[in-house]
Amino acid sequence: MVEHSGGHVVPFTLVASAAQAGQRTDRFLADAIGTASRSRVKALMQAGSVRRNGTVLRDAADPVRPGQCYSVEFPPAVAARPQGEAIALSILHEDDSLIVLDKPPGLVVHPAPGNQAGTLVNALIGHCGDDLPGIGGERRPGIVHRLDKDTSGLMVVAKTEAALAALSADFAARRIERSYLGLCWGMLTPAAGAIEGAIGRDPRDRKRMAVVARGGKPALTHYRTLEILHGAVSLVACRLATGRTHQIRVHLSHQGHPLLGDPVYLRRVPGPARLLDDATRRAALDFPRQALHAQSLGFTHPATGAFIRFSSEPPADFHALKAQITANSGSA
Repeated sequence: MVEHSGGHVVPFTLVASAAQAGQRTDRFLADAIGTASRSRVKALMQAGSVRRNGTVLRDAADPVRPGQCYSVEFPPAVAARPQGEAIALSILHEDDSLIVLDKPPGLVVHPAPGNQAGTLVNALIGHCGDDLPGIGGERRPGIVHRLDKDTSGLMVVAKTEAALAALSADFAARRIERSYLGLCWGMLTPAAGAIEGAIGRDPRDRKRMAVVARGGKPALTHYRTLEILHGAVSLVACRLATGRTHQIRVHLSHQGHPLLGDPVYLRRVPGPARLLDDATRRAALDFPRQALHAQSLGFTHPATGAFIRFSSEPPADFHALKAQITANSGSA
């Protein structure tokens, strides 16, 4: 079908015959390959891996043309389980039961389509050895909770099944303390309070989450304004009472105060940006990730029963952005 030799991919190729003319391309290729379903072929076409006479063909229903050469390039096989990699970790605490670490922005937590390597899981397996993959499943070993790729800060990872079960139960029962620091646009009113609203898929964009009237999961975020920077940006502390996907990002955006740099929930230039000088405005609008940091994490140790708490300073890019906004010289 397809060979992988020294990293070189040899695609499956064939020339359509007159008897195959007019068939749907996905059916034609699936039948010819013999080991790939129509849905698999369709996915490959949508990914740009199917060509007709050298030109990418994405329409699965396109009728087969006799005499034309069709080729299908299959991606290299992915390992059934993540492999350990030598990726540096910022570990605040480690014992026989768990690890508490400070995740940098840009690091994906576990392998997924598009990020099969270079993840936190790969780093953890490289650090802990072969025992970790059996803790909680091969694809997400030891993972109790997640942070978005571009959110920095504290995470706890289980090293035993007992620790995973205990920590997961505490997360589900809301017995874990988690607080975040964020830079958001504008000034929240009141300056401290709670944002409550069920979160589910945005009916207008399935890649986003939103506060929804029906079908969502209950979500509650407590917040407190720590500092207001020129009326344009607020430094806020957020404490999660629940743990929904993108919860802080969704709740702040729903209130009209999206996080600086948020690529998903900041869709237009916010009005408060006009209060910043040109250079500071550009820096704030061009910040390459959501300005969100998991600052503190507290939980009951599953082995000792002691309550332990950890804290972390935001990374350098967060500090630099805040410093530039603080030093803002005024509207241009």
